[in-house]
Parts: sequence; structure tokens; C-alpha cells
Amino acid sequence: MITALVVLLVLIVVGAVVVAAASVRVLREYERGVVFRLGRVTAQRGPGLIFLLPFIDRLVKVSLRTVTLKVPAQEIITRDNVPARVTAVAYYRVIDPTKSVIEIESVVSATSQIAQTTLRSVLGKADLDSLLSEREQINDHLQQIIDDQTEPWGVKVTTVEIKDVEIPQGMQRAMARQAEAERERRAKIINAEGEYQAAERLFDAAEIISKNPATIQLRYLQTLLELGSGSSSTIVFPLPIDLITPLAEALGRASGGGNKPPPPPPPPPSLEDSA
Repeated sequence: MITALVVLLVLIVVGAVVVAAASVRVLREYERGVVFRLGRVTAQRGPGLIFLLPFIDRLVKVSLRTVTLKVPAQEIITRDNVPARVTAVAYYRVIDPTKSVIEIESVVSATSQIAQTTLRSVLGKADLDSLLSEREQINDHLQQIIDDQTEPWGVKVTTVEIKDVEIPQGMQRAMARQAEAERERRAKIINAEGEYQAAERLFDAAEIISKNPATIQLRYLQTLLELGSGSSSTIVFPLPIDLITPLAEALGRASGGGNKPPPPPPPPPSLEDSA
């Protein structure tokens, strides 16, 4: 009799433990619980300790943390008929746990499929240059489209980023040649612009010097000062012609005054003068 009572007591304890385990749940801070009571959804539960009716309530846990979804590589053809291979990543989180459970079977799978189809559709309408240089606008457009489609499921897509764009090797070489030609063109334009500005400044300087000839002498002396700053420089100082010419004429007159040739003899008298 005592043995039967002990066995019965043990069964009661085990049954109580099983019932307690089936009726008590603990949800973390980032988790919420969607409870189905006889197939119907009740109020959202959590976080913390929650109690369920054993064998009547069924709990589905939903995480509210942001999920990183890697979009598989997609083969696309841009609007200018360039094949490319694009990979992307999307970030989303559940904002309505009840909708994420009853409106869609698998949030992760559905969001991944929507991201793939939207990626092919949007990038197929863009040129290759836009795809490479306007990623921010394309990312915002992708995020808006995917978020609008996942909103009925209680899912919020926060960010969509294009990770990598792979193009054929031939197209890469063509783009490299194009970039090199563009840089050469810019270099020639900059060089021509510099020559033009230098010519304008020389023209302005000539205009200023022509109004006051003394400025050319000052510039000449300044150039000599710059040349003479070195310790082993030799300066040949030329004199202007307008200064040398009067000096040469004066020296010529002074040196030729004492050596004048004698005057010519007078002519002989004629017959009329002797008569």
C-alpha cells in the first residue's frame, strides 16, 4: 500500500512538472510571443514571464532584432546592354509580430525572394554608368520598393546596399581606356588654360610697361639682382645703345681736334690777275 502511494505521489509530481513546463514561458527583451488559443490569436505576450493554458495555448516566438539578409548574386543586363553580376545585402526587422506570423509563412524566405526580384527589375532599367556612380539613389529606390511590398507582413526594411558589381574583363579594359583618355583630355585643357592665362598676364604687363618706359629698367635691375645672389655667378652688364652713341660721338670729336688735315693750297693766279 505504501509503495502504491509513493508511485502515485511521484506520478503527481511528474505531472505537475510537465504541466508547469507547458504553461510557463520566459521571453527575452527582444522577443515577443504570439499565442494561439484553440487556433485563434490572442493578445501579444512578452517580454518576461508568461503563463499559458496547458494543451490549449500554443506559443510562437518572434524576434524583433534587425536581421542581415544576404541577397544572392544576380545576373542582370543593364539598359545599355552590358551584362553584370550584382550582389547586395538588406537589413530588416519585424515591427508587428502578429502579422509576421499570420500573414506570411516564412518572413526570411519571402523577404529574400522580394529582394532578388526587385534587384533584377530595378538594375535592369539603369545604365552601367548610373549603376557605378549613383549607388546611393539606387539603394534608396530599392529600399523603398522592398519596404512597400513587405509592409503588409509587419516587416520594416531599413537599408538595402549594393555590395559588388562585376562586369566582363573586356568592358573593364574599355572603361580603363576611356578613363585614361578622359584624363589626357583634362590635362590638355588645363595646360591650354594655363598658357592662355599666362598670355593675358604678359599682355597686361606689356601694357603697363609701355605707359612708363622706366619700369623696364627697374625690371632689368631686379633681374640682375636675382642673378647676382649666387656666389659663383658672372654678370655681363650690357649698356643701352642710346647711352653709348652720344659718348662715342663726343670721344670722336675730342680725339680728332689736334690732328686736322692741312687746308688745301690756294689755286695759282690766272693771266687776267697778272695783267
